[in-house]
Amino acid sequence: MVRVVIDTNVLGSALIDDGKPRKLVLRLLDRHTVIVSRQMLSELADVVARGKFAVKSSQFDRFLSSLIRTSKVVPDHDRFKVVSEDPDDDVVLNAAYTGRADFIVTGDRHLLTLVQFKKTRILSVNEMLEVLT
Repeated sequence: MVRVVIDTNVLGSALIDDGKPRKLVLRLLDRHTVIVSRQMLSELADVVARGKFAVKSSQFDRFLSSLIRTSKVVPDHDRFKVVSEDPDDDVVLNAAYTGRADFIVTGDRHLLTLVQFKKTRILSVNEMLEVLT
């Protein structure tokens, strides 16, 4: 069993589309430990509320409830400031560190270019699916 932080961009994609992000998120939630922070959940809620995704509020509420129920929610810490181009990405890195994650799954280029943060590998959705097979 692996410990994984799923970036909000992957969670958002899983929410709106039936493709690889959804397949990955469902598999991770079912068989592994998914780590999130309250800041990450808040960011996801903010993005959905702005109408960036065409999602009904009831659909989002079910998704969020399931995510919280099946994930390990870690405290928010601003311990590390790594991504100067997009400081919001530091929320993901801090959650991974606090939750002792093995992996971060993201579509964010700032995070992907890091390749690794401390002991946590940073992978795309496709790369994570390959690791799990």
